[in-house]
Amino acid sequence: MATKKKPAHAARQYWLFKSEPESYSIADLACEPNKTTFWDGVRNYQARNLLRDTIKRGDRVLFYHSNAEPMAIVGTAEVVQTGYPDHTAFDPHDHHFDPKSKPDQPTWFMIDVKLLQVFPKQVTREELKACSALSDMMVLRRGARLSIQPVTSAEWQVVHRLAGVKDKP
Repeated sequence: MATKKKPAHAARQYWLFKSEPESYSIADLACEPNKTTFWDGVRNYQARNLLRDTIKRGDRVLFYHSNAEPMAIVGTAEVVQTGYPDHTAFDPHDHHFDPKSKPDQPTWFMIDVKLLQVFPKQVTREELKACSALSDMMVLRRGARLSIQPVTSAEWQVVHRLAGVKDKP
């Protein structure tokens, strides 16, 4: 009798999600019920494709405050729900409304994230730039404005070291 192979599980991936703290901060996430929320409003096709096709439950997220003083990585989250249609695109009263996106043929997707930790010491963009181990990090590249970016496992670990915290398994 042949035995069935267990399905291969993809290795955990790491991401950096940008959010302007005036719109949604890590403090806002910390105040959510169960410290969980949906990550909505992404209106870039490349980032949408990551949300829809690539980012999976269990992946880890560096939460980056962009367009802030200072710009910094301020904590981490975990993906707790894979991509599903972004309902804000269907609501004409929502500022993320897209009249071309329809519930039966959604254009935009979102995921759910849960707070893992707020860093006691934020890691500023300047600190990231000064660290040679992070020289290839996408967020530091000129013109890399994507709101969702891949991060390597090594970069993830270095950021935690700079923040003075241990990675939460």
